[in-house]
Amino acid sequence: METRILGYCRVSTTGQAEDGVSLDDQRHRITAYAEAHGLELVGFETDAGASGKTLRRPAFQRALARLKRGEANGLAFLKLDRVSRSVVDLLGLVERFDRAGLTLHSLAEKLDTGSAMGRFVTTLFGALAELERRQTSERTKSALGELRRQGKRTSGRAPFGYRHGDDGDLLPVPVEATILARIMALREQGKGARKIATTLNGEGRVNPRTRKPWTHGTLQHVIRRIERERTNSTTGAAGG
Repeated sequence: METRILGYCRVSTTGQAEDGVSLDDQRHRITAYAEAHGLELVGFETDAGASGKTLRRPAFQRALARLKRGEANGLAFLKLDRVSRSVVDLLGLVERFDRAGLTLHSLAEKLDTGSAMGRFVTTLFGALAELERRQTSERTKSALGELRRQGKRTSGRAPFGYRHGDDGDLLPVPVEATILARIMALREQGKGARKIATTLNGEGRVNPRTRKPWTHGTLQHVIRRIERERTNSTTGAAGG
């Protein structure tokens, strides 16, 4: 049974102004998490002013080395994007930790890869994000580039589970992606929009965008987009 975790904290170059969560606040939340779950917090590794685009960060590499030495058997952090903004890197890390018998704890998304459901949600989140990124990149990058050259507004309403990045790609929003995974799981069970809305509301999973209970109409829109993307993906694969 896991008893020891190592805390990891990071702020980017623009730090607190960008994410609104200071290093001290991250440490406080991780400490509280450890106490609430009866885990021994063996220490922290902190990257201040480091980008999340790569895993090659000094403190993060030190954290991996400490885990390899057996100082702890889990790594805790505030949000998935504190570790990496790359889906490929994130999924690779999950697989690496699983093989080594280590776990990842993401507080904001309530993910613990020590459980089968935690690994499933993390992997599904990554797969959905990668699929969406590739498809939307192909469809929108040239159009957005032209609009920028014309000085026109390029922002728009991103589909549920994602936000628009600076380069026009859709980037995953972890909290929404977790709910999206739940919606897909319920849909696979044959449930319709009305039943899924009732289930999510009953679980206390309100719509994070509106901070209100889910409605039948909103769920229908989300489900239609998911099924449309699946159809496009299948069609593209068959055509290739």
